[in-house]
Amino acid sequence: MNFLDFITRLLAATLAMGTSLTYATLGEVYTEKTGILNLGMEGTMLMGALAGFATAFNTGNLLLALLISMLVGALLSLIHAFLCITMRANQVVAGLAITMFGTGLANFLGQRLGPATNNFNLTGMNLTNKFSNIAIPGLSQIPIIGALFDVSLLTYALYLILPFSWFFMYKTKHGMVVRAVGENPRTAAAMGISVSKIRYLYTLIGGMFAGLGGACLSLSFIPSWNEGMTGGKGWIVIALVIFSTWNPGRVVIGTLVFGGITSLQFSLQAAGMKMVIPSQFLGFSPYLITLVVLTAMTIINQKKKGSFASPSALGVAFAIDDK
Repeated sequence: MNFLDFITRLLAATLAMGTSLTYATLGEVYTEKTGILNLGMEGTMLMGALAGFATAFNTGNLLLALLISMLVGALLSLIHAFLCITMRANQVVAGLAITMFGTGLANFLGQRLGPATNNFNLTGMNLTNKFSNIAIPGLSQIPIIGALFDVSLLTYALYLILPFSWFFMYKTKHGMVVRAVGENPRTAAAMGISVSKIRYLYTLIGGMFAGLGGACLSLSFIPSWNEGMTGGKGWIVIALVIFSTWNPGRVVIGTLVFGGITSLQFSLQAAGMKMVIPSQFLGFSPYLITLVVLTAMTIINQKKKGSFASPSALGVAFAIDDK
């Protein structure tokens, strides 16, 4: 395999890995833009992965599987929204509780939604159908960047969703409302905006995207179910939101960097290249680089006096909302 083929395969693997992260990170950006911190992404993604796989495995309907995974993600986020918005619970504690609940529930149900021939256990089962790559004739043959045009429908959808999300957040009136709620909820309420409704809505939307991100893993990237298959990606999502500076347009940068580093080990092995760098180092390097980037972002933010600051009201409960 020559270098050009290696880079092409690495890009393809990066896109496949990054798709799940991009959906989940985008969802968390929407949620945090309103001032709600959701640390339940790991549990929500895992439940989305299970819901999508179980539905597809038992019905063969991939579209229904996506819808169910998004619904499950929304339901978990509804619990989080109720705790944080209505009950004004500590958002960090509530998010951790959602992660523990979602992880435990996914592992429990994964052993009970499978076929009778496997003792109703879904663990280790594989899908006969999945979201396969669809190559665009001509474009997919272009060296290196052709990998951008040989991806699944889930990835193609992001080509539209990402620019739309940026436009919506920064160029529309409703996007301005969302940002106002996250920056100064008291002022937003004084202007007649229902802070609670906006926060509820975008917490649910964030959960739907997280569930969809989990489904990308079990319906496309790894079309099977295994306990803990998210592998901590829900926590990486929280870091990627900071890396993207809460900007939907920058989400793809962080997810591609993380996805590329994660895919490098497998691409090197597939190419038959000698592993000069220990595989264990490549395995934890994405998390190490994430830590380094977050540290760098913090330093830069301090020097630029908050240029990359989070929404001012992030994590802060708002009680006065009579709209």
